[in-house]
Amino acid sequence: MRRIAATFEALQRGRRKALIPFIHAGDPHVESTVDILCAMADAGADVIELGVPFSDPMADGPVIQKAAERALAKGIGMPQVLDYVRRFRERNTITPVVLMGYANPVERYGIDRFVADAKSAGVDGVLVVDYPPEECEAFARTLHSHQLDPIFLLAPTSTVQRMKDVGRIASGYVYYVSLKGVTGAGHLDIGAVADMLPRIREHVHVPVGVGFGIRDAATAKAVAAVSDAVVIGSALVQLLERETPDHAPLVAGRFIAEIRAALDNAALDTQTGERA
Repeated sequence: MRRIAATFEALQRGRRKALIPFIHAGDPHVESTVDILCAMADAGADVIELGVPFSDPMADGPVIQKAAERALAKGIGMPQVLDYVRRFRERNTITPVVLMGYANPVERYGIDRFVADAKSAGVDGVLVVDYPPEECEAFARTLHSHQLDPIFLLAPTSTVQRMKDVGRIASGYVYYVSLKGVTGAGHLDIGAVADMLPRIREHVHVPVGVGFGIRDAATAKAVAAVSDAVVIGSALVQLLERETPDHAPLVAGRFIAEIRAALDNAALDTQTGERA
């Protein structure tokens, strides 16, 4: 069984929700990325999304755009991203890693080469923001042939046809963008998320993670009540951007531990209530 599927299966047996943090490779410091990945995994991250820097991250807000700019200025590209994963795998063989980014770096690297090297490095899934499902079935087949999961975004504006297209080829999980706009923007409407997820699950039969607008333990707990996973990006990237290389992993670990505790306490409260 693939790592992502095994992770979600274990969580579901324990009636727990997945915590999926995002950081940009090479940010805030080139030398701290692997230590941050390990600290987050040790603190309770179930899957980690690792951003591939790109000069025009159109779906991202200013916090993640700046992170990409900082990483690019330090020379971080696809080879360095894959090396981070290889080095992480030397210390952690359990926690799934998903590469998240845009088509241009993948295509410049070469799709077949990228997929083969990602598999060799220890990557588990790939989310290419600007690859719509109806236009990348060949890419998805290539990923599947290497036991990698193609992961897709859905949004409040997604049509039924888009949900069907995603449901046909996605594996691992899908990422529901809970807000219109870019990462880090807007106010999270839990009621709207709760209304949308049953519609998605009619057509998508893998776990549904929710991201955008989740900034702390309270919002994470609220989202976890209606989703299979909580995705946190901008809040974590912003928290780390001014930390030193030595301190950044400690800060990341503390932040993840706080969110993990909130999710687990919520699950425990639910189970206790059901037994009462």
